Amino acid sequence: MALSNVKVTMNAWFFLSGAILFEVAGTTCMKLSKGFTVLTPSLMMFGFYACAFGLNTVATKTIELSVAYAIWSGVGTALTAAIGILYFKEPATAMKMVSVTLIIIGVMGLHSTSMAK
Repeated sequence: MALSNVKVTMNAWFFLSGAILFEVAGTTCMKLSKGFTVLTPSLMMFGFYACAFGLNTVATKTIELSVAYAIWSGVGTALTAAIGILYFKEPATAMKMVSVTLIIIGVMGLHSTSMAK
């Protein structure tokens, strides 16, 4: 792989990482908006989601759609579960922990298949 291709690929992963973080921030604001009754997190939610979708769109120019979407949704789900447990004091049940672990294993598997090329 040429150096310029490595740079493009690294940029795509950077954009995907940003998309994940913005999506998690948007989802957190969704909870904080209390059903659109609190203005600031309600408005922030839309801004974060716009950034997430924009960055995800740029990332999928380089990263395979199936891999990008699975990583975006899987890592976003795992991070959102962690925020729910740590910040919102949701119960950390054994089933929840096993399920998050399976999501992470699945994301790692998809990522490894994209790296095999």
